[in-house]
Amino acid sequence: MRQLDRRQFFGSAMAATAMLAVPARAIAQVNDLAMLGVARRALERAGNRIWLRDMVGIADFSRPSTDPRFFLVDMMNGRTKSFFVSHGRGSDPEHDGWLKNFSNVPESNATSRGSYLTHTWYEGRHGTSMRLSGLDTDNSNAESRAIVVHAAAYANPDMIDKFGKLGRSEGCFALPEANLMEVLAKLGPGRLLYADRV
Repeated sequence: MRQLDRRQFFGSAMAATAMLAVPARAIAQVNDLAMLGVARRALERAGNRIWLRDMVGIADFSRPSTDPRFFLVDMMNGRTKSFFVSHGRGSDPEHDGWLKNFSNVPESNATSRGSYLTHTWYEGRHGTSMRLSGLDTDNSNAESRAIVVHAAAYANPDMIDKFGKLGRSEGCFALPEANLMEVLAKLGPGRLLYADRV
């Protein structure tokens, strides 16, 4: 039994060492291809409801809030850039950093899955923000629920250092304050933002 454990240990150590030897760019290229595939499928599904198809935003809520899980996918060159993003408090009642469920119900404070059309910027309670229209039955209440893209201090990466997770929104896509303007400039208006466990 001891010999088997030793073998397993050394096998795991070798696998970990092999992963460290993989160039970071190679890992990034795999991520780029995966997100590009998600973006293409989401654009195809949304059809002509999306006006501009050069850039797609993807929120991958299969990942914890400690991971950069909001992706801007450049459809022209296939490259992605990732950012942190918060999910709704109604989707994570225990506040452990993992999205448990989606909801489209008003006052649920939950994240909704599906395709969104990005709209204009406005100045609101959270400063500069971007309106969204839900294109699916799972997010059809986005406008009436005021689900938008905005920045928040609780979405800043230093929250992870302090609390081991990001804070939660009321269902909005809350981004780090330092990244909001870049995301808004590249993603809207008239583009696709897709949210799900991808």
